[in-house]
Amino acid sequence: MKRPHKRQRTERTLDGATQSSGGVHHPRPSITAPLVPTIMRDTESSTTNTSPPSSPEAGPSSNGHTNGFPVKAAVALNGNSGALTTNGGGVTNGAIATTNGNAKHRGVERVNLPGTALYPDADTPYVNREEFVRLVLQSLRDVGYTASAQTLELESGYTMEAPAVARFRRCVLAADWPRAEGALADLGLTEGEGVWEAKYLIYRQKYLELLEAGRTTTALQVLRNELAPLDFDQDQLHFLSSLLMCADPADLRERAGWDGAGGTSRQELLAALQSYIPASTMIPPHRLSTLLTQAQSHQRHSCIYHNAPVLTHGASALSPLSPSPPSAASYSLYADHTCDRAAFPGTTTAILSVHTDEVWNIEWSHCGGFLASASRDKTAIIWRVGPGAPAAREYTPVHVLREHAFPISCLAWSTDDAVLLTGAENEIRMWDTATGALVRLLEDGRAGRGHAETVTALAWVPDGSGFVSGGLDKRIVLWGADGAFRHAWPAAAMRITDLTVTADLTRVVAVGIHYHAPSPAVGVVSTAEESNSSVSLVRKSENCMIVYDLATRETEMSFPMEGEVSSVKVSRDSRYALVNHSQDEIYLWDLMTGKLARKFAGQRQHKHVIRSCFGGIDGNFIVSGSEDGNVYVWHRDTGTLLETLPGHGEGSVNSVAWNPVNERMFASCSDDHTIRIWEAPPTAYNYSLSVAEPVEGKGKTRQRPSTSNGDVA
Repeated sequence: MKRPHKRQRTERTLDGATQSSGGVHHPRPSITAPLVPTIMRDTESSTTNTSPPSSPEAGPSSNGHTNGFPVKAAVALNGNSGALTTNGGGVTNGAIATTNGNAKHRGVERVNLPGTALYPDADTPYVNREEFVRLVLQSLRDVGYTASAQTLELESGYTMEAPAVARFRRCVLAADWPRAEGALADLGLTEGEGVWEAKYLIYRQKYLELLEAGRTTTALQVLRNELAPLDFDQDQLHFLSSLLMCADPADLRERAGWDGAGGTSRQELLAALQSYIPASTMIPPHRLSTLLTQAQSHQRHSCIYHNAPVLTHGASALSPLSPSPPSAASYSLYADHTCDRAAFPGTTTAILSVHTDEVWNIEWSHCGGFLASASRDKTAIIWRVGPGAPAAREYTPVHVLREHAFPISCLAWSTDDAVLLTGAENEIRMWDTATGALVRLLEDGRAGRGHAETVTALAWVPDGSGFVSGGLDKRIVLWGADGAFRHAWPAAAMRITDLTVTADLTRVVAVGIHYHAPSPAVGVVSTAEESNSSVSLVRKSENCMIVYDLATRETEMSFPMEGEVSSVKVSRDSRYALVNHSQDEIYLWDLMTGKLARKFAGQRQHKHVIRSCFGGIDGNFIVSGSEDGNVYVWHRDTGTLLETLPGHGEGSVNSVAWNPVNERMFASCSDDHTIRIWEAPPTAYNYSLSVAEPVEGKGKTRQRPSTSNGDVA
């Protein structure tokens, strides 16, 4: 085998081979080489590596120190042959002046600082200086500032990583599996600390690449002699052996869920191996960026009014236009992030007043451009939301759906907004939202397929394949997108008052109340009976929330509830369920742990159905109506009551709904026959709202900006 050509290596300073009393020697790079310490080139790797070149080895030592010697090294500084310049002086985008192939330069002095803290101030939290500098070095190389990283290494004496790490990375990306395996010990892995798992990942990649290259015999040897002795996972071993029967490389990649040697599989392998290597040895990718992201996330969660402006790019023509684009300054690294309370949508900008009786339910279309309302007056209305600023925006009732014979209690938009479902008594109607025409009537409950009593809840399956309905007859029914009956769950132990389907398509979450039929046997239970009888146990579980597995249709978990339960909503991440209770409380349940996460109190709910919702850019607001005619808003993570918004007339605010596209808009409906649109005040948009008379035929009153207590200014 041809002897690999060697260059002088900076790694030699590890054992002091090139050290002298005057410092550490660094070779000068050639004109064609990047301005970094040079490394040994492996001829085996150079012939097989089809991946992008990895980061060069960095720094004079593997532990970030140079034994106290000052460092002077060859560093070309942006084409200047003079001293290091700052503040942009003499910058020519990294050009290097050369003479006879050698860079002309002046040395960079090593800066020796006392201690290990980044900042010596006693009042400043401790940050390890070496860790910080290494993260900065990684970030500089990530964005391409290689010469700057080299200068920082020489000035600080620290290196981003040991030469062994760079060699390991090159071996993995070049498919040099023997050397990659041998390098594991150099990286601090020992038996019992993930070494077998790491070897398994390397052998698996090696095996798959051999199969892809058509080297079946060699692949079989790897399976028998390297993978099988690890005894890592017998099921996985059987699966790998089955891949020997793949017809061609494409079949192999599809069955293995793997994109091949020419794809990103080696980079993914390197990322997987990262979890077994000490972070101090091999810094996780983009670590400084990760820390900054975590800091910004913490600031957002700490900002109780956080609600970033809505993006308008790609919005449909019927979606409400954003009042202003999101500002990059809102997430600046120069200052902590805070949102101004003035930008919260606490101002009534429109009142929709076409309904002639109590409005019980509202729901936005997924595009955000339409609002559907359901009323005791036996009609449902589809409102079109016009574009523009709140002062100029029109809300037009494009369709008034009048064919129900009973008050309408629930409604739901299909995922493509083409169909609107409405429920009244035991009927479900499907409407074409474009024309307002009735598509189908579902009312065969007494035949065992629909509902025999009032339909109280409708929810589409998020993939658009169908929808689910629930009713006071204790039935939950799954329908196809065309309205065909598909499945009915066994009768629940409660009368369903509301239900929803989680966004991840895994669960149906239903809430309900127990119905007490009049009977002489039903009376007041004594305290003694309540404390130790079976009757007490039944009563405690009468009102509850039940979670069903959507795929298996089985009951997954059940939560007993105190007081009557009127509604349920699930967060966009499918983790939290928001449940309204009749005793002036709203509960937030964690569906992952099965525990109560938080309670929200302040609103009034004793005898009416109140439907609350999540709101804001991150679902970080809890919004609810109330029997006192107000709208209440809490911060989800702290339970802090943020706003009490008056404005509706006498009676309950029955339902609230946050616009899914415009995070600065929500709607509420009330017994006062109206729907109110809530948005940020005009000062938040850099324009003013004008006063106007009610629009004839539109059912809308234009509003003056209201004050913080909801009164019109």
